[in-house]
Amino acid sequence: MGMTIGEKIIARAAGVDFVKPNDIHTVTLDRMMSNDGTTHLTVDMYHNKLKHPRIADPQKVVFIMDHNVPADSAKTAAAHRKMRDFARENNIKLYEGQGVCHQIMMEDYVCPGELIFGADSHTTTYGALGAFGTGVGCTDFLYAMVTGKSWVMVPETIRFNLHGKLREGVYPRDLILTIIGDIGANGANYKIMEFAGDGEHAMSINDRFVLCNLTVEAGAKAGICEPDEKVAEYCREHGREAVHMFKSDEDAVYAAVYDYDLDKIEPVCVRPDFVDNFALLSEVKKEKVSIDEAFVGSCNNGRIDEMRQAAAVLKGRKVSPKVRMLIAPASQAVYLQALEEGLITIFMEAGAMVMNTNCSVCWGACQGVIGENEVLITTGTRNFKGRSGAPSSKVYMANAAVCAASAVAGYICGPEDL
Repeated sequence: MGMTIGEKIIARAAGVDFVKPNDIHTVTLDRMMSNDGTTHLTVDMYHNKLKHPRIADPQKVVFIMDHNVPADSAKTAAAHRKMRDFARENNIKLYEGQGVCHQIMMEDYVCPGELIFGADSHTTTYGALGAFGTGVGCTDFLYAMVTGKSWVMVPETIRFNLHGKLREGVYPRDLILTIIGDIGANGANYKIMEFAGDGEHAMSINDRFVLCNLTVEAGAKAGICEPDEKVAEYCREHGREAVHMFKSDEDAVYAAVYDYDLDKIEPVCVRPDFVDNFALLSEVKKEKVSIDEAFVGSCNNGRIDEMRQAAAVLKGRKVSPKVRMLIAPASQAVYLQALEEGLITIFMEAGAMVMNTNCSVCWGACQGVIGENEVLITTGTRNFKGRSGAPSSKVYMANAAVCAASAVAGYICGPEDL
């Protein structure tokens, strides 16, 4: 019996030749990331709960401030200071104001074949480079940080064979939201979602970021794209080497296998208040749903591809006076590229607000918070009740082009409707 990509990564981290689902192994972690959402809690436990506190390997730990940047309150400022002080005292690399944690990790650290813990649920993003990234709570993160190890129960793997190519005006976000709609928010609970096939290999690295990022919204422990030369080239361009380019064995065993013809995927607009409350844009736009705010950004859809998609719609147009539109590039690198390409000028001339690189509206705590009964259309990661503001507000999820078009029209629609 062979192994899947995820199983091979766990076997490498555990120092064994073979693993199978439901085995429990002690693993050595390649990297650990924590952001300002919970790092202050980890620091408190480190100082107050441990008798002999130490960091196993500071070079493997990264702290990133991205959720409430810059600080929105005195309470946040205190948490940030605690994070800064701890990083400095323990020689931990700290990023502040340089982007969303997962984007920075992908740009600067992640390599295929690595096993990475992140104190954030969307750590699954790292699978775009053929790594096993998974989110953990601050207690598990603390143990990993001070020992360099943890335990993992090997998940089953669900394979998604992607065929063909997405049509013009359809994006990877539409694909992953379709998949989540098909299998449900619990459809991959504690499983690995593995993407492969000619359609996956035809996708850019940015496209694969989008797929793996949202696998956690189907309950997945990790999302992994089969690595190829594009992954190796991405790593080289970012100053590192792709060594462990694992692929699943032909006789690997899967919990389920799905096949998707990409040319059949349509633009999606997920309705409130659940990520699997699937709907096609063609259905939702018939309702002429008025919106109060539109957002393009987040760790799912804040890269240069999405900046270009939004700019193509907004160029020569104006955001509706009834709508607030916020745009937050996912990192400084993305922001600078958008500047060089003139995209930021297009956004501002259209009347959009360009924010600093951070989680922004998706996090719903520091920028663009929506009020009672307001409606948001977003490229963010979640649409739960109260996710981006008041509990009575409503959050629709769509691709960047649809969010931009809706901002211009004042109601949910596609670029073709302008």
